[in-house]
Amino acid sequence: MSSNKIDKLTGFAVVTGASSGIGLELAKLAAADGCSLLLVADRDLSAAESAAKACGATDVTTLETDLATAHGIEAVMGAIGQRQIDVLMANAGHGQGGAFLDQQWDDISHVIDTNVKGTVSLIHKVGQTMRARDAGRILVTGSIAGHLPGAFQLVYNSTKAFIDDFCVGLHNELKDTNVVITCLLPGVTDTQFFKRADMEDSMAGKSDSKADPVKVAKDGYDALLDGDTQIVSGFMNKVQTLFADILPDDMVAQMHRRMAEPDSHKKG
Repeated sequence: MSSNKIDKLTGFAVVTGASSGIGLELAKLAAADGCSLLLVADRDLSAAESAAKACGATDVTTLETDLATAHGIEAVMGAIGQRQIDVLMANAGHGQGGAFLDQQWDDISHVIDTNVKGTVSLIHKVGQTMRARDAGRILVTGSIAGHLPGAFQLVYNSTKAFIDDFCVGLHNELKDTNVVITCLLPGVTDTQFFKRADMEDSMAGKSDSKADPVKVAKDGYDALLDGDTQIVSGFMNKVQTLFADILPDDMVAQMHRRMAEPDSHKKG
């Protein structure tokens, strides 16, 4: 097997969760490298398409579909068609704030189906084609939340624990091939995440020190180019992850509660 480090991405790249935030910034980086793009999200992608073209992409296709469903995954594969996938950036995911037992099951299952089932299904389908030709790169957006027992963000953190570990294991299974698996682990980032998760009424949601998604995406993109297994974006997130793995889980869960518990719940 040759060195997994490359200078830039080339060919056809699929980016999920590409409408905004980290996914949009990843799409712009791939566009600047000259990749052809398939941008996927469960909401309007017109702004993302324009941004990718402004960064130099000349071949951009968009697909609005729900990756929490089997139909959504099949729609992605249908949009790919017979094209060779050189890069998959599996960034789609969302959370749900509040106490677990107060949440509606449909909302809970949608987080699980998007973050785990949809992500793993797409990686399985794309990964098989990459392994067959012994080439390709997959960047998966995990989270440092996967290291934190996530009181008041419980399902999201648990799905990211799965994804973080899944990527490391898959990377190991493919270590004797030229298929690269990289997992990006951001912390609190300035995206639409907190609005969609109904977590704006929390310490994390109101924080004015959220990471810039431009920086987070660049960290993940560079790690993918280097062939790294994992990258924790941000020095303080590296520190937080280190201590989360050392401290007792009960203590970490209480620390997470202070960041994620809604103010309205505290007053109640």
